[in-house]
Amino acid sequence: MSKKVCMFVWNHFTNDARVMRECTALSESGYRVDLMAIHDPGEPGLAKFEKVNENFHVHRVRRYPALLQLLQRTLRLFKKYKPAAVIPLTLLFLSFYTFPLLTGLIVLTLFLAAQTKVRTVWIRFNIFMRMVSKGLRGSYDLYHSNDLNTLPQGILCSKLRIKRKPLIYDSHEVQTSRTGYESKMYARLEKLWLTFTDVMIVENHTRAKYNEDVYGFYPEVLHNYPFMQENEVTLYPLHKELGLPESERILLYQGGIQTGRGLDKLVKAMPMIKEGTLVFIGDGRIKTDLQKMVKDMGLEGRIKFLPKVPLENLPSYTKNGYIGFQVLNNVCFNHYSASSNKLFEYMMAGVPVVACGFPEIRKVVEEEGTGVCVDSHDPNDIAEKVNDLLGSPDQVEQMSARCSTAKHRYNWNLEKNKLLEIYNDLEVMSDNSPASMKTD
Repeated sequence: MSKKVCMFVWNHFTNDARVMRECTALSESGYRVDLMAIHDPGEPGLAKFEKVNENFHVHRVRRYPALLQLLQRTLRLFKKYKPAAVIPLTLLFLSFYTFPLLTGLIVLTLFLAAQTKVRTVWIRFNIFMRMVSKGLRGSYDLYHSNDLNTLPQGILCSKLRIKRKPLIYDSHEVQTSRTGYESKMYARLEKLWLTFTDVMIVENHTRAKYNEDVYGFYPEVLHNYPFMQENEVTLYPLHKELGLPESERILLYQGGIQTGRGLDKLVKAMPMIKEGTLVFIGDGRIKTDLQKMVKDMGLEGRIKFLPKVPLENLPSYTKNGYIGFQVLNNVCFNHYSASSNKLFEYMMAGVPVVACGFPEIRKVVEEEGTGVCVDSHDPNDIAEKVNDLLGSPDQVEQMSARCSTAKHRYNWNLEKNKLLEIYNDLEVMSDNSPASMKTD
């Protein structure tokens, strides 16, 4: 009988490449996988239930509590039809004399719901509880938590079973040193919660060594390699969509438009880059700021923005790149230690990369000869290296050919075997011993 896996992820699961690869690999190997993600009414076309294949189903839990949604709709109606607000306000005033305690509770709830921090906690707690509820209702054999924000769900579901179930903690980031996680509270929580896990997975050996230094054990390593592309990818007509001549060289960045990724440095480098159009594919918190920066610098003609692209369509966009950028800035150890999914996506598409010189990234780029490393904090150095490549088409062609060779080593078709080994070992250890099975 096939084992049933409950996996948690704290996003909509629309562009999470790593989780998609893991769930697909498990489902194709006979595991039945239920992925718990987040549903958001603000995301058009997002289904609450999605059947990816026979063994892989996505369950999205409601983001907003029912009472909060009711309050928000009521407030919107009041704003739209202000005279109508007299009726409920009059009833509220009258009810205060009849049911003072109940009315006071209602008013307090309305007041708290209007506070940003309280509303945020309320929403997150709602998501948390719905995930736990779904995780407990299914007859699961293993639990798999992606990142620190779903580890408590996994712990509760694993521990509250009559017979404790194994728990995998898959940490995509360095939780104790990443943007927005500066508080020491996250390190304390991770250290505590790790005692309830059986296996921890990280992205590369630099992060595994860091984990060993901090927590005293070396976790499993599962690299962020993309699916192998055996067949030729159909080229998306990107030049036509952007109104560019076919001869125009596209300088490509794909991924999240977030702080610390060196994107402002790319914009600042463009006036010094002799030719080509910089194209950003993706969305994120600083996209509006970046677009304003482009406008203020008068670079709208040389820098274009596109929204995020579905994972299955992304390779056809990537292939349009003459060169690709991965210029993370050293704003935290999480960035410094990254391997980066997009580095290998460029490689898979045969696109040479201009990359930051951080250890894991430099090792691949220089050993495989698939691009050049730059000082990602220096727009002048970025521009200089890009101009060198633009002036050396033969070198770019050689780098592209090396990408086509290297992709046979850096791909998920090979890497997924490590994931399956982790699951197989965990099953054996679980059957033999109820004790903690965390990797030593």
